[in-house]
Amino acid sequence: MSVLVYTESEERKIKKIALEAVSYAKAIADQMGTTVTAVCINADNTSELGKYGASKVLEVSNDKLAKFNGEAYADLIAQAAKKEGAKIVVMTSSANSKFLAPTLAVDLNAGFVPNVVGLPESTSPLKVKHSVFTNKAFAYTEFKTDISIIGLGKNSFGVKENETSITSEAFSPNLDSHDFDMEIVSVDKATDQVTIADAEIVVSGGRGLKGPENWGIIEDLAKTLGAATACSKPVSDMGWRPHSEHVGQTGKPVAANLYIAIGISGAIQHLAGINASKVKVVINNDPEAPFFKAADYGMVGDAFEIVPKLTEKLKEFKAQNN
Repeated sequence: MSVLVYTESEERKIKKIALEAVSYAKAIADQMGTTVTAVCINADNTSELGKYGASKVLEVSNDKLAKFNGEAYADLIAQAAKKEGAKIVVMTSSANSKFLAPTLAVDLNAGFVPNVVGLPESTSPLKVKHSVFTNKAFAYTEFKTDISIIGLGKNSFGVKENETSITSEAFSPNLDSHDFDMEIVSVDKATDQVTIADAEIVVSGGRGLKGPENWGIIEDLAKTLGAATACSKPVSDMGWRPHSEHVGQTGKPVAANLYIAIGISGAIQHLAGINASKVKVVINNDPEAPFFKAADYGMVGDAFEIVPKLTEKLKEFKAQNN
């Protein structure tokens, strides 16, 4: 009776958030005296999961699953859980996982709690702490179901090495035509070198940049920091930046270690979407901007003067310390 973990991948590469989920699943398995089984869909180098605590990996290779499909993925994971006799299923709290988790919960007659921020308070009964009200508070939830699905919040546990001997097994679930009633027509992907979902650092710009032609200072700072670029909703609505970069309550949630907001006033919807970030920095010429109340560090001034100087200093620091 292992702990089952769904490991997300993209373009056959396992995501960093999946490694965190495996690390977390291993910690739970150690508490319960059992092992971790990972489910991978069309992914390469699955043996690396053993570095983070997985003892077994179920490898699914199916061209029909090349694009994310919530119904099919939920059916697949449910069959894997039944095969392994898993009572706990660990997932991330990514948009895809949150999309398929309710369907998976129905398939397994399981309870589901997203945005979990730590190891269980107890394992019998299973009780977890999770963020609520857009990360403004925490709640403790006790599972009453035989099977429990945990959605781990990003950056809430960390990627931790825990070398384990791992075996691989080909897994071919029985998927029927109804699993593919929903068709993915197109995918709008970010073209950044670092994606928002995997980024430790995010540099975000707002209307204070005055136009798309000025985005070079955001990109230069992000490149220097090895960060992802993002933007506020008005910026994406005006077409300055692609919608894939829109972060906030109505865009992509961000739980980075460092979030730098430049020229963003800090509307409540934006703050709700980035509130889980550990350190928040704001640069704005308006000292009354709401973002200053939510930020850990703030700088009042002209972004067109501050950001290039900040980037230059960071480049000098990196050159001296490489």
